[in-house]
Amino acid sequence: MINFTNSYNQLPNEFYSNETPSAAVKPHLIAFNDKLANELGLDCSSIDNEKLAFVFSGKELLEKGSYISMAYAGHQFGHFVPSLGDGRAILMGEVTDREGLLYDIHLKGAGRTHFSRRGDGRSSLGPVLREYIVSEAMYHLGVPTTRALAAVLTGDDVFREDIFPGGVFTRVARGHIRVGTFEYFFSREEHHNVKTLSDYAIARFDKDLIDHEDKYNQFFDRIVTRKLSLVAKWMGLGFIHGVMNTDNTSISGETIDYGPCAFMDKFSFDKVFSSIDRHGRYRYANQGNIALWNLSVLANTLFPLLKRDEENDEEVVQRLQQKFKEYSAYYEAQWLKVMGNKIGIFDPHPSDSELINDFLLTMENHGLDFTNTFRSLHNFDFVDEEISSRWHQRLKEQGKGFDEVRELMDSVNPFIIPRNHQIEKAINDAIDGNFEHFHFLRNAFGNPYKEESDLLSLTVEPLAGEVVTKTFCGT
Repeated sequence: MINFTNSYNQLPNEFYSNETPSAAVKPHLIAFNDKLANELGLDCSSIDNEKLAFVFSGKELLEKGSYISMAYAGHQFGHFVPSLGDGRAILMGEVTDREGLLYDIHLKGAGRTHFSRRGDGRSSLGPVLREYIVSEAMYHLGVPTTRALAAVLTGDDVFREDIFPGGVFTRVARGHIRVGTFEYFFSREEHHNVKTLSDYAIARFDKDLIDHEDKYNQFFDRIVTRKLSLVAKWMGLGFIHGVMNTDNTSISGETIDYGPCAFMDKFSFDKVFSSIDRHGRYRYANQGNIALWNLSVLANTLFPLLKRDEENDEEVVQRLQQKFKEYSAYYEAQWLKVMGNKIGIFDPHPSDSELINDFLLTMENHGLDFTNTFRSLHNFDFVDEEISSRWHQRLKEQGKGFDEVRELMDSVNPFIIPRNHQIEKAINDAIDGNFEHFHFLRNAFGNPYKEESDLLSLTVEPLAGEVVTKTFCGT
């Protein structure tokens, strides 16, 4: 059924703990991503739903699966926590896809682990459905992300602020190594394990660097550029991750741990959804700064490896400080490219940032919907006449026809996004036993940039009583 090629469990014992999933009592399959399974080379076509439910809830263990929880630490809202780890997730195993890339298959909500502390290791149904919908939508929106392979009801209840059905979500990722994984060993002064982890990660994600004479600096560069280009893509979609802790910062450059994430309806620079982000640390406009902060934490853990033979410590610090100025400029360039394309500018110049910000400020002042406003620009009209005039002049300067400009804008401004109130409806209906809206949403985002008349309902902004103002991790 699954041909595992496990590698993480070949690392030293300090990296993980062996686990046995325990959450599923009477598992029932909600959804299975056949297309993704095929891409991963999984032989599931002849497997019935009952078997799939048993396997992807952890009720039935596969012979060659690894079933481990991974150790990591992390800065949560700026405060260091030395031991976190997979408290409710279990790495089922790793597989090599049809292109030869290694992927993790991860069970979220499968029961207590070595790292659960006071938690029960389980997940309620809501977060399972949310992550399934949003992660698959993000993939089809063109954003690097973890993927959804399966969603399963456990047949048991989960006790939170209320009683909810339990669920297990099967997440697929290029890897689950986080900035916090490096912090875990660095904080314990286990520098040999930081090196072991770095060598493993290079072999897994950046194999061409294995024999490079300056491989650790090159590797760090790649982690930085992957993360910053990712966040720029979030910004272009009005996406707010909500919990950008270092333990939720993947070095593979994928969006991971969706928790309290949300897409904006009405635009606001300082928009926050997460109920626990009381000071707005992870607000929309601050996501680039936070990404750089998290990467500086990673640089600190890698410091001994980033030091070149001829350098003393002070010289390394000075070099890294200069590099971070360059990284900040790189992020600004990525943001400019993403946002410039959204208003039809093919090759934005730094001077275009004023026009872009004027667009955004006007959207905020007028309470305009982020997604619908940008999508409507293909009509070459905007609410502010002065900005519209400057915009038209800038478009003329680049010498492109209106059809070319419209095609560019429609390729980066989606027709639909997974709106918060639609997801809430899917979750609430499912808790009552009706999964119809969930299935509608999970099938709606195959091509979110293409206008489809039967999906028009997903473009509608929430009514006053439907607006989602707070989101929750839901663990």
